[in-house]
Amino acid sequence: MTAETPAPVPSGLRANRNWQRLWLAQAVSVVGDYVFDITVVLWVGTVIAHGRPWAPAAVSGVLMAAALPIFLIGPIAGVFVDRWDRRRLMLATDALRAAVIALLLVIPASGTALPVGVRLGLVYAAVALCAGASQFFNPARLTIVAATIPRADRSRAFGLSQATGSAAGILGPPLAAPLLFDAGVQWALVVNSFSFVLSFFLVRALRVTPDPSQSARRPTSFAADFREGITFFVRSRALMAMLGSTCVYTVGVGALNVLDVFFVTDNLHAAASWLGTVGAFFAVGALAGALLFGAIAGKVSDTRIYWLCLVATGTLVIVYSRLTTVPAALVVIALLGLPVGAVNAVIGPLLLSITPERLIGRVVTVIGPVQQLTSLGAMALAGVLTSTVLRGFDVSVGGVHFGRIDTVYAVGGVFMILGGVWAARRLRPAAPAEVAAAEDAEPVGTP
Repeated sequence: MTAETPAPVPSGLRANRNWQRLWLAQAVSVVGDYVFDITVVLWVGTVIAHGRPWAPAAVSGVLMAAALPIFLIGPIAGVFVDRWDRRRLMLATDALRAAVIALLLVIPASGTALPVGVRLGLVYAAVALCAGASQFFNPARLTIVAATIPRADRSRAFGLSQATGSAAGILGPPLAAPLLFDAGVQWALVVNSFSFVLSFFLVRALRVTPDPSQSARRPTSFAADFREGITFFVRSRALMAMLGSTCVYTVGVGALNVLDVFFVTDNLHAAASWLGTVGAFFAVGALAGALLFGAIAGKVSDTRIYWLCLVATGTLVIVYSRLTTVPAALVVIALLGLPVGAVNAVIGPLLLSITPERLIGRVVTVIGPVQQLTSLGAMALAGVLTSTVLRGFDVSVGGVHFGRIDTVYAVGGVFMILGGVWAARRLRPAAPAEVAAAEDAEPVGTP
């Protein structure tokens, strides 16, 4: 089992070359990912499966290919992330993703020579491989952050990272359609592949050395390492509080994600094309929220920011559910992005403050699959309810009108508030003594 520590760690992000390289690597790869993700959906739906009655199913196959590795690979990836050299693991996954995306160039190069089934199979395989590689890369990157950024700088670093992701969400999607329809899908593939190449060289430039104390630990089996991670997670009051509140919060988020287009058309009485504008305003708010979190980090505890933003998100969702005009919706959705951006930024510092470095990979890969499963369940439930039980739902209570979509939104907002209340009651600030004890404890299991 290995971990990484810097030598030495400079104070302040501006003086930290490792942070600068990590941040730039994230920036280029996230923009490339946005371009690739949207391009693949458009490519499959409007080009490869064009005019076919099963085109929607083909597009859903892309989403399934991206989601399955989270469940199949995520839970076991953490064990290997905590065992292997994290920098080398990041390099290997960057190289793999660059090569896989580049290999997809064979599809546009072959024209119509390849059968549609083969082309879809290649796309699904590439999406699944890249998603699987991310299950190793993301927790490894989090561990490198823990090793190279002092605790006092982490909240600001995560705030900037989240802001970068939000900015990429604003800049990346508008590039996808022109690249596909004007320049050709090959250029979208080249952009994404090159982003991983650039990320590879930036990660390669990191100055990180193995921690000798980790190599002194006695070797253990995969089962013992996996069990150790699960045991630590279950016994941690703070981690269980984070997981519980996040899952309750995700129930509300999932309901919103699956119904947003219907809210725009049915409740805001606008064309579906306004959905992109609504999303852009939300992304701007999330960007501002992440930057705001970075500015107040250290002045307000991360735990307080976390639960307050959960409650604020739910409250704003309830307000949003009552709106009937686009201008008001754009204002509120931008405000809604503020606490969401802060929540996404604060989760990383919270995890690192709770979790020993040697267990970060396993802890992260427990949360991801559980949250993804909760999200999928919430989306499925919201879709079924609005299509069956709530179909035609139209009531007034005290002069306030409730329809099927805004009712689900309001209930989702209540779940978000409940998640915040759960966190406020159960999530206490990290106890350094507990983390230190877990760091010093020998791994459980047989050699």
